[in-house]
Parts: sequence; C-alpha cells; structure tokens
Amino acid sequence: MAYIAVVGAANVDIGGFPDGRAMAGDSNPGRVRTSMGGVGRNIACNAARLGLQTELVTALGGDSSAGLIRADCARAGVGLSHALCFPEESTSTYLFIADGAGDMALAVNDMGIYERMTVGRMSPLLDALNGAALAVLDANLPAETLTFLAESLTVPVLADAVSAAKADRLRGAMPWLDAVKPNRLEAELLTGIAVTDGDSARRAAGALVRMGARRVFLTLGAIVSGAVFGSSACLFGDTNNLAAAGAGVKPSEHTMAQLPLCFIAWGITVAIFVALGFIVT
Repeated sequence: MAYIAVVGAANVDIGGFPDGRAMAGDSNPGRVRTSMGGVGRNIACNAARLGLQTELVTALGGDSSAGLIRADCARAGVGLSHALCFPEESTSTYLFIADGAGDMALAVNDMGIYERMTVGRMSPLLDALNGAALAVLDANLPAETLTFLAESLTVPVLADAVSAAKADRLRGAMPWLDAVKPNRLEAELLTGIAVTDGDSARRAAGALVRMGARRVFLTLGAIVSGAVFGSSACLFGDTNNLAAAGAGVKPSEHTMAQLPLCFIAWGITVAIFVALGFIVT
C-alpha cells in the first residue's frame, strides 16, 4: 500500500496556567498540561486519521519526551521507522506560561534538534522517501535540507511554510514544489505583497507560482473561524477552563452555555464560505 511521508517537527507542548494573576519571580499555583504538537506531527496524525498509511520522519532526542512522541504516534497509527535519533539532544519542546487571562506571558521554544536534520543525515533516506506516494515537508528543517529534498525527491512534494519566521526557508525549494501552503503572513513574507483581500491574495499566489510552485493553497479566514469555534466549544480548551474558573462554574456548564451561540456562528460561517466557494469558482 502506498504511503505518505511527512518530514518535519514533532514537539512536546507544555503549558502552565496560573489559577489567578501570575506573579513574576514566585511559584504560582495552577495547572500544567502536556500535549503533542509540531506541524509535521499534526499533518501525519491527521492523515492517519483519514485512513492513510503515514510515515513521519522527524528528529527525536534521548529523553523521556521522545517516548511521549513515540507513544502518541503509535496511538494515531503513524510510523516512525525512519525517524532520526540523537541521544545527546533534547527532543523538541515548547514551554509556555499563561497569564491570569489565559494569554501567553512567556514562552521558550527548544527546537534546536531540527538543525541536526542536515543534508548528510537525510541523504540515506531518499530511497525510502521516494517509495512514498507523496512527500510533505515542513519549514522547521534547515533551508539547505528543504532545498535538497525538494530537488532530489521524485515523488510529488508539498510544503507547509509553518510560520512567518520560518517561511523564508522554503524560498530555495520553491522551483521543485508541487504545492505550497502558506497563510496570509507567510505569503506576505515570501512575496512582499500585502494580502488584504481576494485580489491581493490572488496576486500573492501568482507570485509564488512564478517562484516555481505548481500549486498554492493560501489559507485565510477559514483557519481563524475554525480556531475560534474550537476554542469556544471544546470542553478541554485552556481558555474555556480559565473562563469557567473566573466565573466560578464548572467547565462543562460554561461549554454548554456557549454551544448555542457557537453553532449559530458556525452555521452563518458555513453558509458564507459555501457562497464564497461558488462565487470564486
């Protein structure tokens, strides 16, 4: 059976949520939550949930966090047979502390392990990657590695720009990409075109095509709409739990109170996007 190869990041995300106002320089009572993330890991796990055989090529350290990622991928049905292991390194970890309102007050992003995914370490994996039906790259890898893989792979190659800070790493790989997926900020950085409406989005997409990408999937409002709905409707969402704590009610009660408004907004949004789809096509 053909499989999808995803080459990119898998992180352990650790969040700290003080019960009240965060006090700098002191220990704050609160909650600590650990979850798995990373663009590559998210793509691979979602593909597996769609019933697609998926292999994730990432970098893992020699710590307990690597075990958490392995267990997470095993539960999702994602293979790690070609993952690189660096016992002396720390597995990629994102640590953030929220303030009393639930907004990020401070974060530390330890993703240096991905600089070890060099051309030399990835070259031996070319046969395995070319055995896939499709390869997906994320821009957490070094720019030289992204360009090397995009140029060397013989299967269709898709790339996710990850963030405005890392999107530029894809510039050298662009001529060999079958598709690239930036958001508005990433497209602006890569093209120098301010994306403010449909016309400017089409100009930015055209500029990316002229840079070499065969297809461009530029994400705009749908991502924001989905994030807002999920944040409001999810029983386990951090903002939902913080709001419930502030109101002195259970998270389930707060969620149920919000659901009618969430679904009204959801219905209106779906109708607008369906209408826009017919208009654009």
